Amino acid sequence: MSRETTDLPTAPSGDKPTLRSLAEATGFSVATVSRALADDPRIAAKTRALVAEAAALAGYVPDRAARRLRTGRTQVVTLLLNTEHEFLGFTHEFLSGITEALQGTGYSVNVVPDDVGDDRLAPVRNILRNHLADGVLFTRTEAFDPRVRLLMENDFPFVSHGRTEFTAPHPYVDFDNEAFARQAVQRLVAKGRTRLSLILPEDRFTFTQHLRYGFLSEARNVGVEHEIVEGVTLDSPAARIAEALRASRAGDTPPDGYVCVGEVTALVTLSAMADSDAVLGRDADVFAKRASPIFDNIRPRIDTVFEDLRETGRKMAEMLLRRMQGEDPGALSHILMPDFERLHHSDETQG
Repeated sequence: MSRETTDLPTAPSGDKPTLRSLAEATGFSVATVSRALADDPRIAAKTRALVAEAAALAGYVPDRAARRLRTGRTQVVTLLLNTEHEFLGFTHEFLSGITEALQGTGYSVNVVPDDVGDDRLAPVRNILRNHLADGVLFTRTEAFDPRVRLLMENDFPFVSHGRTEFTAPHPYVDFDNEAFARQAVQRLVAKGRTRLSLILPEDRFTFTQHLRYGFLSEARNVGVEHEIVEGVTLDSPAARIAEALRASRAGDTPPDGYVCVGEVTALVTLSAMADSDAVLGRDADVFAKRASPIFDNIRPRIDTVFEDLRETGRKMAEMLLRRMQGEDPGALSHILMPDFERLHHSDETQG
């Protein structure tokens, strides 16, 4: 006979609660307690609620090793994360979204560093070989990303941050970087800017192609001069980016409009302008993509568009859960559209 939870004893101090101790406390069998904690619909809802309350009261934590032996699942999601990023606070916002989506699912996140200069397949092979996770999330996706190919070949659940050019569909969440680049050109031209500049990521990344196409095609459409800064990428050291921008400003016809793909590049651009005695709003304007409120507190203000990295992480984790439940990968994709914000009026000038 089961007991009311108000009458349930807790485990003695220092003793780890187990399925057996929960069974003794509730009066149910070990099998019933186990199935109730697994939310088995064959167990009455009242029983499941009683067992769940008893487990919470006792501070019961499932034994992952035992569960893995029983189900073959690790209850772990691995995030391959490149921490060198064009956004300030990228890791915090992105990871917060993932953990929010996984809350209450029993899954935890294991973060593995992903250095784009290393063998990007090594951590994936390790996960597959040693069964270290039930699913994988990763960023900085390449047009023909070897991680996507390997995971698809092994039918292993994953979601990428960014698209690829593979013909086979796979789960991804992406930001419409082409739309961002087009809108950036339009905003700068509306301010009277006629010589635009852009620093791109490395060519291998898919979002590089989207940025390049949006920037070049829109600049040609509206008939303004434009350049893609050579010799540096978003991942170049800040000092090298600043040097390249100062060199560009030293020419006879320096840029008067800058499209910045992230906050780091925007800050370096503002610094290089100041070093070159260029005044924001008079000599040039900056349009940047951001993911944090940093530019709300910087004067003079610049025009920005917001990329919601918390929502990106949340969407990716939600999709991964669906994929791990067997959903068709062709139905799992989402593109986040730019949410444009005007932080100061186009007629504001400085200097």
